[in-house]
Amino acid sequence: MRLFQIVLTCLAAFLQYRLWFANNGIQDYTRIKSTVESHQELNAKLSKRNKLLKADIEDLKLGLEGVEERARNELGMIKENETFIRVLPRKHHESHN
Repeated sequence: MRLFQIVLTCLAAFLQYRLWFANNGIQDYTRIKSTVESHQELNAKLSKRNKLLKADIEDLKLGLEGVEERARNELGMIKENETFIRVLPRKHHESHN
């Protein structure tokens, strides 16, 4: 009976070692889980960027209006014989009583 208890104790110790330190154990699980989470975050960011790029492509496919809008907003371009007017927001001053 004593030999059976020793074998069971050794088996339990071996299984605990494999669970915590061997391949496919807890350490590998936490490392892989962390890697998967970081890849999911990256995929979400890239997916959002792809949606924005697809929207830009669709705008540009619509024709000259999309190109013209980008040229005005991003490059500050104006058409020939066109007057550019910039409206600045009014500065709010605190009144002194």
